[in-house]
Amino acid sequence: MELFSERRSADVVAASFAATPDPRLRDVLTALVRHLHAFVKEVELTEEEWSAAIGFLTRTGQQCDDVRQEFVLLSDVLGVSMLVETINHRTGGASTESTVLGPFHMVESPPRELGDTIALDGKGEPCLITGQVTGPGGEPLPGAQVDVWQANADGFYDVQQPGVQPELNLRGLFTADEDGRFWFRTIVPRYYPIPDDGPVGELLAATGRHPNRPAHVHFIVTAPGHRPVTTHLFVDDSPYLDSDAVFGVKESLVRSFPVVDDARRAAEAGLPNPFRTVHFDVALLRE
Repeated sequence: MELFSERRSADVVAASFAATPDPRLRDVLTALVRHLHAFVKEVELTEEEWSAAIGFLTRTGQQCDDVRQEFVLLSDVLGVSMLVETINHRTGGASTESTVLGPFHMVESPPRELGDTIALDGKGEPCLITGQVTGPGGEPLPGAQVDVWQANADGFYDVQQPGVQPELNLRGLFTADEDGRFWFRTIVPRYYPIPDDGPVGELLAATGRHPNRPAHVHFIVTAPGHRPVTTHLFVDDSPYLDSDAVFGVKESLVRSFPVVDDARRAAEAGLPNPFRTVHFDVALLRE
């Protein structure tokens, strides 16, 4: 076996994986070593910088618990989460684009009837969300499952404020009708900061970046025989659309939430007048 040297470092380490039984693992580790060694050589990493990096990663792991995953947050702010998501859900323009799951899909959304409200505390600007789930050719997908969750008008999810927000506030699992249509009542979400009181927050501060995400509603949409999609519906007048801390915004997912001032429509929807509304169709690819 060739001995280690600066010039041949990546080749020497990569060769140590040659007998790895799993070929995919061998390929991934080999590529990782080659890129990592090239990075160290390019920046000529100092021992002090390497020690600081180890300390940063150690503190990142120590910040993780049952309700917080600092390593996922690190992946998010480096754009890796979005890149993995995008590579694994290429649409070819035939379906709704995906984006990151986010850290707050921590509980099962409660089943609700079409037209129900998910805003259990009644706070915030009332909003009606409608849409249709279809296949790639526009065919309706009856019985599709539409799982939604969002932050409240102050920018917090229910799991962040136990005892403040009602349990399972602003969450719901809806079943589309025979035409693949869904509708529900909610409130307009607010932009919010990702947790920035740990190592990832230190990284953002050190690089002059803010921790904020633009206002959005989360969706996971599924139907038999079709690939599920995890996506967001972004509010077009929200700040931070062009500087999302986790790079989750895609232009096709941004929608206008116009104000409706119509007492009859408000009464039909079960909302106070005026209210805001948005229509968001979701197209799924076949398996």
